[in-house]
Amino acid sequence: MGKGSKSNRVIPWDEVSKHDKRDDKWLVINDEVFDVTAWSKRHPGGSRIIGHFAGQDATEPFHAFHNDVKQVSKYLTAIKVGDLPVQEAKQRSTIDEDFDKMRETAKKMGLFEASYFFFFVMLAHIFIMEVLAYLTMAYFGTGWLPYLVSVALYSTVQAQAGWLQHDFGHLSVFKDSKLDHFVHQLTMSFSKGASAKWWNHMHFQHHAKPNVIGLDPDVRVEQLFVIGDVMPIKVAKESKKSMPYNFQHRYFFFLGPPLLFPIYFQFMTFRHVITRRCWVDGFFMALFFFKFFYLYSPLLGFWGSLAYFFIIRCAESHWFTWVSQSNHIPMSIEHDTAKPWLALQTSATCDIEKSFFNDWFTGHLNFQIEHHCFPTMPRHNYYKVAPLVKSLCEKHGIKYEVKPLWTALKDIVKSLKHSGELWQMTYDAYHLD
Repeated sequence: MGKGSKSNRVIPWDEVSKHDKRDDKWLVINDEVFDVTAWSKRHPGGSRIIGHFAGQDATEPFHAFHNDVKQVSKYLTAIKVGDLPVQEAKQRSTIDEDFDKMRETAKKMGLFEASYFFFFVMLAHIFIMEVLAYLTMAYFGTGWLPYLVSVALYSTVQAQAGWLQHDFGHLSVFKDSKLDHFVHQLTMSFSKGASAKWWNHMHFQHHAKPNVIGLDPDVRVEQLFVIGDVMPIKVAKESKKSMPYNFQHRYFFFLGPPLLFPIYFQFMTFRHVITRRCWVDGFFMALFFFKFFYLYSPLLGFWGSLAYFFIIRCAESHWFTWVSQSNHIPMSIEHDTAKPWLALQTSATCDIEKSFFNDWFTGHLNFQIEHHCFPTMPRHNYYKVAPLVKSLCEKHGIKYEVKPLWTALKDIVKSLKHSGELWQMTYDAYHLD
């Protein structure tokens, strides 16, 4: 049978849903059925992000992740295998239909248009602080006060560069995706010494299925922590030898924020470059470390520079972990149930109150709900689309949660304590005589 006849096939949903295996992946976009099994290996966003929607409707994430839908749609022609039956087509949920209208309204309002001045200011203030971090010790010496000031400045540089690379990684700045990718490589690999491709590989999966067990890499933490209400019970039933999860809200302070970047992320980003042969990333990362040690070794020596680097990574790790997890860990963490896009994002994320400090401190990820709904929207427009998102949530009875910053941070520890206690009760019920 030729490709033409295949693309004219009528394929019911019960057939589509069977193709949800690693080596057999079909999905639906705008009521058309596509076989993405082979294409997923060449997908710029990574193979797993497509696989997460195998056997499901991927219309909303398709629009969410791609700025130029018409251009991307050209690649779909060759992999189309058919259409949904007329009686099954156009039966998307009312939530999805309303979300489509909201996205079009946001486009008409110009909310997907980036302010180049805003991003120039973000880049400039990072560059200025990096220069000041070096000059502080170069001019005033390496005594404890200039040393601490330099550490504070450089830690802020790394944290803010992390938020900035996030913008370019989501293609939310330029209309040219190649330019976004290039600047992303500069802000991630050269400015931070980490792999841009590794970030894409991990972060896009998170956005595709946030807080979904087995799909979101950010919740594959059961070796150290159990989170949510589902994972603690699952781990307790299956494991007789585990971490003392009932104390996780205490050891989180020692194993979570201080070690995530300097240990786990540092190892994983190097590993990704080597195993995936991301040599361009490796080149820019090498430039970062050459620049760093060239500047700081004359001031601190090699080992002193290495210690300075480790301290900065620890400080940045605290910053990132508390901010990122304040929006996610206290939220719903469960198995995949193919929720509509809006319901999926709001169940896994919450917002933090707007203020000048909160916006800067979190890289505007205090508007996590809006970011997850519209990952390619420039962050300075999140607050403008927030009323539309909140209104749609109210219409469909979906919880839209906004917290003060301090409450959101405390909720991380509270949720860890709750999950640890749930694990303890389940473990005792299944494994103690």
